[in-house]
Amino acid sequence: MMRPDRTIYVGVDLHKQHHTAVMIDCWNKKLGEIRFDNKPSAFPLLLKEVKKHTKKGMSVVYGLEDVGGFGRALAVYLTENGCSVKEVNAKLANNRRKSQVTVQKSDSWDAECVAKVLRDELPNLPDAKPIDLYWAISQLVTQRKWQAKSLSGMVKRLHQQVSYHYPSYKAFFSEIDGKTALAFWHKYPSPGHLNGMTVDELAKFLRKLSNYALSTKKAEQMLTLIAEDGDTTRDFQEKRDFIVKGLVRNIRFYGRELNRIEREIASLMNQLGFQLETMTGIDLVTAAELVAEIGDIHRFATSDKLARFAGVAPIAVGSGNKYRNYKSKQGNRELHDMLKALAIRQIAVTRTKKEPRNPYFHAYYEQRMAEGKTKQQAIVCIMRKLVNVVHYLMRTKAAYVMPTVPEKDAG
Repeated sequence: MMRPDRTIYVGVDLHKQHHTAVMIDCWNKKLGEIRFDNKPSAFPLLLKEVKKHTKKGMSVVYGLEDVGGFGRALAVYLTENGCSVKEVNAKLANNRRKSQVTVQKSDSWDAECVAKVLRDELPNLPDAKPIDLYWAISQLVTQRKWQAKSLSGMVKRLHQQVSYHYPSYKAFFSEIDGKTALAFWHKYPSPGHLNGMTVDELAKFLRKLSNYALSTKKAEQMLTLIAEDGDTTRDFQEKRDFIVKGLVRNIRFYGRELNRIEREIASLMNQLGFQLETMTGIDLVTAAELVAEIGDIHRFATSDKLARFAGVAPIAVGSGNKYRNYKSKQGNRELHDMLKALAIRQIAVTRTKKEPRNPYFHAYYEQRMAEGKTKQQAIVCIMRKLVNVVHYLMRTKAAYVMPTVPEKDAG
């Protein structure tokens, strides 16, 4: 265990092209500073500079914010050289910077703030373990988010363009970007392409694409609605038709890319052996997102440490004889938002039978509400329990087993 009076704290401000490191001792005295390029060949300069301030018998610990981004190469280098490396939440360092009487902003001061957080919060900070498998999953998850965002934007634009040509288009298909719908928009981007089309001809087209789910009745409905909408043809109609066809091609492309990315994610997740998908509300993508943010679960010895990392653990504030717990606004906000969305899914009910998707958490939610908690407070309570579940499932690689709902709550 590190003795504070025998430890050097090194905070590093990370950037794409270069990094700045500041060394302090346990009394917050600045010992030194170095600026070096963000490339492996320059990293030994940091160790050489730190060694100048390290006396015999002293320990050194490094604090990095962005260990999954610009700081990953440095984290890998330090770890491989046997150094102690901690992950410092950027919000903690930013709060430290803003807490000063005179707010400064420079690479040197930012690095010193990271070092100060490292000194004060050392027992609570997770180890930075830049394992390639987790990094690859994180990169794929990020890529999928961008692809999904692009796909969503394309679908939104298709809604806009199709509405000009088919005012009643929402009654045509259940999903505007379904397989049958996309085929229809591409072949008939505007009503003019349907001139002379009979019900039987359109029904044959729909029947083949939808595996006989849509046929004559749907064809009659669509042609009737198109006739009732009136003539929507305008000058340069072919240019707007071109836009619709282009949007359909893009939507199909992004859809295929999402499928490819998800197959790659699945292949990596299989190597980890987790069974997170056995829990209600967690699919492959959600499981990968959790793993991408948490990383190696062994960084967190207890679920309490994972809860603090996720910003779920309450903050105790007291004065005199009065104490109160406040919701934390610190921690990893991405992971916090995932847990919140997962908590909401736990208390959801099925559309048809209106039965709870997760009876245990639904009963727990109602119990907290009966105790006088607000909806948000009850959801935070579920989030904290979910941290325990996720921590256990990842450490043991076990499957989720639904807890038994007590009789008094089951009714």
